Amino acid sequence: RFHRVDPRRAPLLDLTAAAQRAGDVEGAHLAAALAVEAELNRGRAEPIPMNIDGATAVIYAELGFPPPLARGLFVLSRSIGILAHAWEESQSGIRNKGPIPRDLLPSYRAPEA
Repeated sequence: RFHRVDPRRAPLLDLTAAAQRAGDVEGAHLAAALAVEAELNRGRAEPIPMNIDGATAVIYAELGFPPPLARGLFVLSRSIGILAHAWEESQSGIRNKGPIPRDLLPSYRAPEA
């Protein structure tokens, strides 16, 4: 896990809660997800917070998408994020993190343009 708390979680869930207060969504899926998160964390020293995947599932469910369609939309949206992250990493001039810490392999320096 790279983040103890996914930094995208709170803004997305806050927007969903605002949509509930405005009457745009029911909020049942948001409440269920937060209840599951709270139950998972009961008595734990280190919490297991909801990540972007869970927050996205809440949003699609609140918007009324059937699960198979929501899953497809999720896959499409993640592919955009993956591509953007890969591009950012390739422009940084250092080796991509990958599954192995950078210091275990020789340093990578991008060729000079």
